[in-house]
Amino acid sequence: MMKYLELYKSRGLSIVKAKGQYAWDNEGNKFLDLHAGYGVAFLGHRNDKVVEYIKKQLDEVMSLTTAFDTPIREEMLKELDPLKPDDMPYVFLLNSGTEAVEFSLKIAKKITKRKKLVAFKNSFHGRTAGSLSVTWNKKYREPFEPLVGPVEFLEYNNVDALKSIGDDVAAVIVEPVQGEGGVIPARLDFIKAIREITKDKGAFMIADEVQTGFGRTGKVWAYQHYGVIPDIVASAKAIGGGFPVSAVFVPEWIAQKLEEGDHGTTYGGNPLAVAAVTAAAKVVKEDNVPEQAATKGDMFMKLLSEELGAHRSVREVRGKGLMIGIDLKLNPGLAIKVLQDNKVLSLKAGITTIRFLSPYLITKEDMEWAVNATRKGILETEGKTSSS
Repeated sequence: MMKYLELYKSRGLSIVKAKGQYAWDNEGNKFLDLHAGYGVAFLGHRNDKVVEYIKKQLDEVMSLTTAFDTPIREEMLKELDPLKPDDMPYVFLLNSGTEAVEFSLKIAKKITKRKKLVAFKNSFHGRTAGSLSVTWNKKYREPFEPLVGPVEFLEYNNVDALKSIGDDVAAVIVEPVQGEGGVIPARLDFIKAIREITKDKGAFMIADEVQTGFGRTGKVWAYQHYGVIPDIVASAKAIGGGFPVSAVFVPEWIAQKLEEGDHGTTYGGNPLAVAAVTAAAKVVKEDNVPEQAATKGDMFMKLLSEELGAHRSVREVRGKGLMIGIDLKLNPGLAIKVLQDNKVLSLKAGITTIRFLSPYLITKEDMEWAVNATRKGILETEGKTSSS
């Protein structure tokens, strides 16, 4: 009998249906899903517009390389245009966040003709060779070294650390909010300093918006909170409305320096993915998703801070928009289990943080549900800790 290779620890839960911000298990229990497939379902599970577009495309063309034109791609470009990163009219579609990062790094190396990369401690950029090389966690990285290099890891949010960036650096890659690292927003002076130094040294600034992008933080792109424009934006997760797709956005001056064969992908830009991005873009605009994420994120963080912030085991409630972390003075593993027992799905970030990646459809009642479940999780963790 075939067995699935379990590289992710089982949550002991069989999900059979999901819609909007909710999921149901095989016993009919309803869950508030603040895990959302590592944030993929930001526009809600089975978003009606996304499902409609994918079904329609299934009846037309399912498999097609981007060497051929197709009407859905023209529609996608039209719908994406008002949402594209500033001054970046070119996009290339791939399948996953790690591939978007890989391509971004390749672009920087090709154009600068340099090898060295700069990333940050607690960063996460993916698990393929190039993206893994700029991922901080040694548990992910060291068993597979040597990877792509050389790479220098600097302190996140430390402006002085940036002074070590030299003329040999091809790119500095940064998450505007570190997700896996603990839901840590970048400081304004830090992002501005990266932009100034990379311009001065002739290096690329790559914004990894795989988790932050497409409205989640209260702006279409999280870098827009900081008043800078990077050279490359890598995106995935929310941009497909639940369908596996990623994107790399570049300005014209970069596009002109790329040649046929510089990158390739069998499935990237396939008609179903393009249809999903088209629909997702329409939803983001028609539902004012970034504005909703900003308003609801403020409400959610305020509620969490008021109800849990003074608790002795809570170090900090932080985040941007609907990308929220509750940093504990305890290991969050048991608290996340208790959340699940109370029908709220969440995930870990860093070593001590509970991460909520809420769909934008979340309501105040949902937030109260999550707050109450989190309180129970913290109290039970404290009880276990004090008795051990």
